[in-house]
Amino acid sequence: MKTITYKNTKISFTDQGKGTAVVLLHGFLENQTMWNAFVPELAKKHRVITVDLLGHGDTECLGYVHAMEDQADMLYALLLFLKIRKVVLVGHSMGGYVALAFAELYPDYMKGLFLLNSTSRADSDERKANRDRAIAAVKQNYTAFVRMSIANLFAEENRERLADTIEKVKEQALKTPLQGIVAALEGMKIRKDREVILHFAPYPMQLVLGKKDGVLLYEDNIDQIEGTKVELTTFPDGHMSHIENEAALMKVMLGFLKKV
Repeated sequence: MKTITYKNTKISFTDQGKGTAVVLLHGFLENQTMWNAFVPELAKKHRVITVDLLGHGDTECLGYVHAMEDQADMLYALLLFLKIRKVVLVGHSMGGYVALAFAELYPDYMKGLFLLNSTSRADSDERKANRDRAIAAVKQNYTAFVRMSIANLFAEENRERLADTIEKVKEQALKTPLQGIVAALEGMKIRKDREVILHFAPYPMQLVLGKKDGVLLYEDNIDQIEGTKVELTTFPDGHMSHIENEAALMKVMLGFLKKV
């Protein structure tokens, strides 16, 4: 792990390999360790950067709301530090929202966009209300909220099969400070709709969805890429394709990176 200081805030990242720069962005309640199974293979032919987003992992909190634009600006500062001018962004869930914000703010830096169990759309009113409920719940019982949130990310039939792995994911999630959780929920709640990027961006784009994703319902998200050149991969499981469909996802990622 390496660190830089951004706005008096410690940012934790890793940087391995040579070639096209690929930045892996984790989701809510996750950190850069979620990519541990992928980095060695990807780094054989690419320069792979992982980063703990604001308020997650070993990266400190910047404020009481971490808007997706705040995360994108932090990522831009990291790329400047690393002297990287073109990048492929791979974002899981909230990491996808950050990738889209970056794509909007810094389009000249984009070489490819890979959205994993994510969406270009803003929260519906119902989802915004759910974010508020989540903020109240985590303030009331932090541990119970985190543990239940992680369990719900997996397809029901996988929860027993992957019980040991899920326990490790929960342990990582419990390293996320309360302020980081609340700031992320507030940031996701106010994020903009960026579906226009999927329709007009000139670089290769890929969307991966889970058929039984309980967080981002498949039927609600499939039509955002109608009439676009975005490639779609559908897995039969839940929100955690990097665990539930690890080998198949690796193949899809390597195939996508050949096109950028």
